[in-house]
Amino acid sequence: MNKIKFAVIGQGHIGKRHAEMVRRNPEAELIAVCDVEEKGSLGLSDLKEPFYNTPEAMLLAHPEIEVVNVCTPNGLHAKHSLIGLEADKHVVVEKPMALSKIDCETMIFKALQKSKNVFCVMQNRFSPPSVWLKKIVEEKIVGDVYMVQLNCYWNRDERYYKKGGWKGTQELDGGTLFTQFSHWIDLLYWIFGDVSDIQAKFNDFNHATLTEFEDSGFVNFNFVNGGMGSINYSTAVWNSNLESSITIVGSKGSVKVGGQYMDKVEYCNIKDYTLPELAPTNEANDYGAYKGSANNHPQIISNVIDTLKGRTTITTNAMEGLKVVDIIERIYSLRKADRKS
Repeated sequence: MNKIKFAVIGQGHIGKRHAEMVRRNPEAELIAVCDVEEKGSLGLSDLKEPFYNTPEAMLLAHPEIEVVNVCTPNGLHAKHSLIGLEADKHVVVEKPMALSKIDCETMIFKALQKSKNVFCVMQNRFSPPSVWLKKIVEEKIVGDVYMVQLNCYWNRDERYYKKGGWKGTQELDGGTLFTQFSHWIDLLYWIFGDVSDIQAKFNDFNHATLTEFEDSGFVNFNFVNGGMGSINYSTAVWNSNLESSITIVGSKGSVKVGGQYMDKVEYCNIKDYTLPELAPTNEANDYGAYKGSANNHPQIISNVIDTLKGRTTITTNAMEGLKVVDIIERIYSLRKADRKS
């Protein structure tokens, strides 16, 4: 069997998960990993694969690498993706694709120049409720979309924002919508299309000593394809995550998907329609059980392999990754105006 050869840049929580997903896929081979920290401090003393402290050293030592997974802090995604593309490797980049539309465009230009793929990690598209939502909107089962409300209420406190870490910094984190909620904004774009006429309000209720940006916001807009929507979000929820939910009001009915990770159909009332039985979202699998959207990570690796072997197409391509960054960037462009008011 011709195995696709992977390497992973970054060995934090997500990077370790990517490495494990590659190891467990029978059509993949993990060639090497790298991180600026030493193996011991990362808990990788028993690592079997070669370990490097820079992507350049890793790629130089292993020209056989075909795919580079970028799992570093948000603000380094563009830099490390470009290193991989410049070395003629396909790139799998964790969300967000980058922290600016300009950086995304640079990545896309380099990928086209090198005839390589950029796979953006938006694994929530694999969730059965997400697939179902796209179907009922795309096929107009719910009719014309009138209103869409996205609620994201999570907890992120001093247990998450460690002193001296990258999380919470404007340069490497980018903001709550980039780090915590870009998956859900991707679902909005994937299901309903682009947005316009954005209005927003922001506040920092209890993160003033933890982060360099807001912890809560109200955002409203029109969909280019018709209807209006809103995003209500916060990481100021006490102690634990509350919910991630999406409610759709359409001309033929209404639905709500909720739960902590938008993984449960909580309401479905559509004219002449019966909700089909959906596959369980958090079912354990051969790759190990993770909570919420993390359980879909193995499908990201499978999609990369299937795409490179000509069996399918990319689940989330670079242009879609760019659009998510573009929407968040347009929302955040209103932060300064909100402060002035």
